Amino acid sequence: MFLTLTAFLGTWEKEAEFTQRILDALTDSSLSQTITEQDRTIGRIAWHIVTTIPEMMSKTGLVFESIKEDTPVPHTAQEIANHYREASDTIVTSIKNQWTDQTLLEERDMYGESWTIGTTLDVLINHQIHHRGQMTVLMRQANLKVPGIYGPAREDWSQFGMEAPLV
Repeated sequence: MFLTLTAFLGTWEKEAEFTQRILDALTDSSLSQTITEQDRTIGRIAWHIVTTIPEMMSKTGLVFESIKEDTPVPHTAQEIANHYREASDTIVTSIKNQWTDQTLLEERDMYGESWTIGTTLDVLINHQIHHRGQMTVLMRQANLKVPGIYGPAREDWSQFGMEAPLV
């Protein structure tokens, strides 16, 4: 749970940059990658990350202009990446203009439960992290290079003068 806007904004900046790196690494042809016919494609997961930002933040009472939750998945990876960047920038600006640290203690109905806004912000970040993990597996299956996030990706170890760990 976040108790200060500074703490949230600092974490969001880092995590949003990580998410943006994943989205920027997608290709149009990779958007249809899936594990099974019953599972979301990588494009659908990426779009879900994007649309959850305005969907979840609107439940907190934050006022801003953004895409709607039911907006169809774009046909290009670039569109998804651009929409993410816009949604991220929009909520940061809106939070800075509309909220104080005290706002984070206010409770809202979130999916049938009562959450503080500070908790909702924490869930928003964890939600992205969860889906980034799913996407990196699908990226490997689509033969894309996965950006290093919390450490080097397999292809990046050589930049540190080291061999990738054994599998």
